[in-house]
Amino acid sequence: MPIIENTALILTLWAIIGYGLGSIPFGMIVARMMNLGNLREIGSGNIGATNVLRTGNKSAAALTLIFDAAKGAIVLLLARYFAGEDAAQLAGVMAMVGHCFPVWLKFNGGKGVATFLGIMLAYSFPVGAACCAAWLVGAFAWRISSMGALVSAAASTFFLIFTGSGSALFMGIFLTLLIFFRHRENISRIRAGTEPKFGKKKT
Repeated sequence: MPIIENTALILTLWAIIGYGLGSIPFGMIVARMMNLGNLREIGSGNIGATNVLRTGNKSAAALTLIFDAAKGAIVLLLARYFAGEDAAQLAGVMAMVGHCFPVWLKFNGGKGVATFLGIMLAYSFPVGAACCAAWLVGAFAWRISSMGALVSAAASTFFLIFTGSGSALFMGIFLTLLIFFRHRENISRIRAGTEPKFGKKKT
């Protein structure tokens, strides 16, 4: 049970905590700690696990994936424990916003896929597992990583409805729209047939 009532002040506090934790650029931190260079100068210049993988270091990519997912999951679970469901969903949303638009990187962050999956897993494990499965289906059916993200995000709202998690629809829809917004360039390349597939370097 929550131990703090949901007031505007408490919700604002958890929004700030969510944004702050979400904005930590773990990809850049891991890359620098492992002497892999500046991610902004590698591949797509993105700070997520997919671009870390372009350094050739699978361990670094795995760590980035885990940390980016964990920051979304942890802040949601903490907010749920201390302040209840409304605070949990708000904290999750703001963690995603922080990852995509971190103040430390002039509001130019990652695309949010791992953080999105972490949030969904923490909110409801069945929903999160279904989102992960949808990512796998989308990514491997088209052999395009970004397709996995788009399929997973688009399907997440339906998963929330089918599992009786209608109270999280606002969170689900917001995260879906944010995923699509952050992948707008990928969508253009997919439509043009120029989006890189697995095993091919981005041009």
